[in-house]
Amino acid sequence: MKHLLLIATGGTIASRHTAEGLAPQLTPAELLSYVPDAASFCSIDTVQPINLDSTNIRPEHWLLLANLIEEHYSRYDGFVICHGTDTLAYTASALSYLIQRTAKPIVLTGAQRSIDEDTTDAKVNLLDALRFACSGGSGVCIVFGSHVIAGTRARKSRTKSYNAFTSLNFPDLASVHESRVVRYIPYEPQGEPVFYHKLNTRVFLLKLTPGMDPAAFSAAGQLCDGLIIESYGMGGIPDVYLEELDKLIRQGKTVIMATQVPQEGSDLSVYQVGKHVKDRYHLLETYDMTLESTVTKLMWAMGQSSEPQEIRKLFCTTVNYDMLF
Repeated sequence: MKHLLLIATGGTIASRHTAEGLAPQLTPAELLSYVPDAASFCSIDTVQPINLDSTNIRPEHWLLLANLIEEHYSRYDGFVICHGTDTLAYTASALSYLIQRTAKPIVLTGAQRSIDEDTTDAKVNLLDALRFACSGGSGVCIVFGSHVIAGTRARKSRTKSYNAFTSLNFPDLASVHESRVVRYIPYEPQGEPVFYHKLNTRVFLLKLTPGMDPAAFSAAGQLCDGLIIESYGMGGIPDVYLEELDKLIRQGKTVIMATQVPQEGSDLSVYQVGKHVKDRYHLLETYDMTLESTVTKLMWAMGQSSEPQEIRKLFCTTVNYDMLF
């Protein structure tokens, strides 16, 4: 029988109705009391390092979770994290970079409705996550609505429906149906797990809109060491912003081009507005990465080095299926 650690962090799955709205209140022991069938296929210890609505999750909480898993890594066969859905994809991405080459499953799950409600997805999601964590190594992933999604590929695509998460530009790793795990993509980590302990959170995501004041670039530059520009279509910079972009490059900022389009990714080589800036400034681009992964990967890369070439090398290295290009 597999031995798992359930890490409770709050979120809708652990919430109760209060006079001020839903708020996380249930303990991990109370969560498990709603899924007694879990005792038939695994033994579970619990810990609750935080108890938050996931809107309040910050990078220091990602480091806390990674350190907690590192501390207990040798004692358990797998880890299940109960988490709010709003920032679940960010946390899954961050943990994918902070914990690499893990042969043990690190599974995140949550729910659209609290586990103590009569009609809820929480019980199924928690049971599926526990069952998948018992099925073997899978790295960092999300189990939600029967889908098993790589931690770097998830996007919350629905605010109310039980089928809340989508795997962007990459197939599901597996699915869980009626207590059976069906794998589509094998996971074969090489070597020992590597844990990282630093993030540089001075990352800014700037979304372009028609008519945006060019001063937004300089304002963003004052707040960050790394700037992600969320542009249109395949990517590119309107001519009116080139002077401000040039200033940021000369200041030594790491600039990455992304796209506002969730499917199929960026390609700066196609249009003049993209090719010009890529050739002139040697900009990084996200290709088919999610924005959640782009943000957290840049935090991770800049946390390991301040050298531009090393940051570029780390960002362009594929981790947990995060990019195909």
